[in-house]
Amino acid sequence: MAKDCSNLVLSMDEYERVKDEFQGIQVWWVSSKVMPPLQSMYPQQERRYYRLTFHKRYRGVISEVYLKHVMQQGKEIRVRNRQRKLYTNQTMWNHIVFEHPATFETLAMEPAKKQEIIEDLVTFSKSKDFYARIGKAWKRGYLLYGPPGTGKSTMIAAMANLLNYDVYDLELTAVKDNTELRKLLIETTSKSIIVIEDIDCSLELTGQRNKKEEETSSKVTLSGLLNFIDGIWSASGGERLIVFTTNYVEKLDPALIRRGRMDKHIELSYCSFEAFKVLSRNYLRLEAHPLFDKIESLMKETRITPADVAESLMPKSPLDDAEKCLSHLIQALDEAKEAKAATEKADKDASRQNAQAATKAAEGRA
Repeated sequence: MAKDCSNLVLSMDEYERVKDEFQGIQVWWVSSKVMPPLQSMYPQQERRYYRLTFHKRYRGVISEVYLKHVMQQGKEIRVRNRQRKLYTNQTMWNHIVFEHPATFETLAMEPAKKQEIIEDLVTFSKSKDFYARIGKAWKRGYLLYGPPGTGKSTMIAAMANLLNYDVYDLELTAVKDNTELRKLLIETTSKSIIVIEDIDCSLELTGQRNKKEEETSSKVTLSGLLNFIDGIWSASGGERLIVFTTNYVEKLDPALIRRGRMDKHIELSYCSFEAFKVLSRNYLRLEAHPLFDKIESLMKETRITPADVAESLMPKSPLDDAEKCLSHLIQALDEAKEAKAATEKADKDASRQNAQAATKAAEGRA
C-alpha cells in the first residue's frame, strides 16, 4: 500500500518493459535508473526515470496528445485512490483519515431530491473552465437546514465520498479572530469541503448587525466570516464547497445565507415514506412488508426524524427480526401521534383561555 492511498498500487520493476496503445499507436515504456558516481563527495541517491519509445512519425501525437492524456489519467487515479482526510482546527489544522461510510445510496431522502443534489455536485466538480470564463472563484456554498436528527452531518459525509473531497470541520469558537480565520482558509486545499456546523450557535452571527461589533480582535465578526466566504482570499485554491448547517435558519443574518454566498439551500426535514424505504433497505434489507401500509399511514399523520426511524429499525437483541423492528417503529409513530395530539390540545386550550381573558378584560373596561 502506498502512503495516503486507499487502494493497492502497482509499479514497474527495474528495466521492465510495458507496451501501451493509444489511438492505434503502439508505444513502449521502460523503467530505468542512473546510479550516482562512486567517488562523489556528497551522498547521492540513484535517479529513476522512464524511457518512452515510439515511431518517429507519431512524435506530434505523442508529445501533444498522448503525454497530456497520461498525466491527466494519473491525476484522476491519484485523486480516486487517495485517502480522504477529516481536518479539525485549533490554531492550525490537524487531521485523521476520513472513513465515514455514508453515501447518497444509503441517505434517507426522496429519490428525486437526492438526484438533484448529486447532479448539482457533479456539475460543480467539472466546471473549472466555466467558473474561469465567468470570472468567479471555483467554489459553491450549501446551506443545510432542518430539525435535529434529519441527516445534515450524514449529507456532508455523502458529499465528500461522492466527490472524493477532504473535509475541514471548522469550529468557529476555537478561532481567535478574523486574521486567524483567514490563515485557516489559506491553509485549506482544493478538492475540499469546509464545514461550519450549527452556525446559529457559533458566536454572534445571527441577524444582529445593528449591534456594534467589538473593536478588539478577540473574536470572529460577521464581516470577517463574510470575507471568509467570498472575499478576495476565498479565491485561493479553488474547487471547494462551503457548507453551513443549522437547525434554525430563521435566526441567521440574511447577508450570511443570501444566494451567491450560500448558492443552494437544502431543507432536510422529517422522514417521509420514501426515505423510510431507504432506511428499511439499509437496516433490514427489506423492499416490502405487510406492515409498510400501516407505517405509511402513520407517517402521514405525524412527524418523526430519520434518526428516530433508524433507532427504531436497529435490532435491540439477536432475536429481533424484521417484523419486530418494524413493530418498534409503529410503536414510536403511535407515541409521536399521541404527543402531537396532546400538544395541539394544549395549544387550543391555551388559545381559548387567552381569548376568554381578553373578553373579560374588555367587558371590565366597558
